[in-house]
Parts: sequence; C-alpha cells; structure tokens
Amino acid sequence: MSLSIRPAEPSDAPALAAALLRNRAYTQPREPRRDASYYTAEAQAERLAAPGTRMWFAVDRERIAAAATLSGIARGPFCSANLGYWVDEEYAGKGLATRLVEEVCRAAREELGLHRVEAGTMLDNAASQRVLAKTGFERYGTAPRYLHIDGEWRDHHIFQRILHDDPPAP
Repeated sequence: MSLSIRPAEPSDAPALAAALLRNRAYTQPREPRRDASYYTAEAQAERLAAPGTRMWFAVDRERIAAAATLSGIARGPFCSANLGYWVDEEYAGKGLATRLVEEVCRAAREELGLHRVEAGTMLDNAASQRVLAKTGFERYGTAPRYLHIDGEWRDHHIFQRILHDDPPAP
C-alpha cells in the first residue's frame, strides 16, 4: 500500500464518484440517504467546486482510499469549519483516518488560518471517536437529533479541536 495525502482537485471527480459508489453499502449506516445522481462524476465535480468547502484525499496509486471535508468554512471572528471524513472499507482500521484528520487540521491552521475545527459522531461510532481523541479533539457536548442519517434524526456527540489562539487574520 503506497498512500499519499493531498488536497482534492477538480479532476478527481470521477475517482471520488467511483469510491463513493464502491463504499455505498459500507458507509450507508452513517450517511444521509442519497439519490443515485449523488454517485456520479458530475455531482462530485459540483461538490469539489462548492464555495466554503475543501476536501483532501488519501490516495493509493489512483484509488481514493479515504476522504475528509472541511465544510461551512467561516472567517472573521469565528474562523471555524466542520470536519467530515470516511475511509474505504478495504482500508478501515489501518490508521488512515488518523493520518488524514491530522493533515486536514494542519492545513486548516497553516493554510486556511482557522482557529477551530468541529466534528460530530453518532453516539455509537466508537471508531470515529477514537480517531478524534487521537488527533486532539475534545468532546464538548451531545446534540439530540442533530443530523438526518440513514433515514432518521440521530443524536451526535460534538467534538472540537482548537488549532491556535492567535487573532483572526485581517
């Protein structure tokens, strides 16, 4: 396995669509229900171009093995974003999510100048909670019926990682 972690590029849309489709059944219990069009290169190209969102991939040769997204990127006095991530079923349990989250947090601080990153997990998602704990996130609350996942409103534990205490960039 020869993995590299890098920012997403517009040309990644077909590979991202293929990875999402390949992992659809595996990720379904932890994802919103999606229309079939979501799994197309066109839909993923739109996602990759969305303002206020940045993505990173762990890539094994040409195959996307994991992805992380910072969404809702806010500047000004908030300087924060929401983190989401997933790992291909074939690569699960090998520390890839931890490496990816660390890289995204580094980029959030050094390249985007963010002060904090927030992440949520369903209450029973112990694996993701371990990743967040290993990467310096602290749980600060529980949000009832936080996200509509797999057909139901699900409670989530909410975590944050403070990246620095410098003032916001002008």
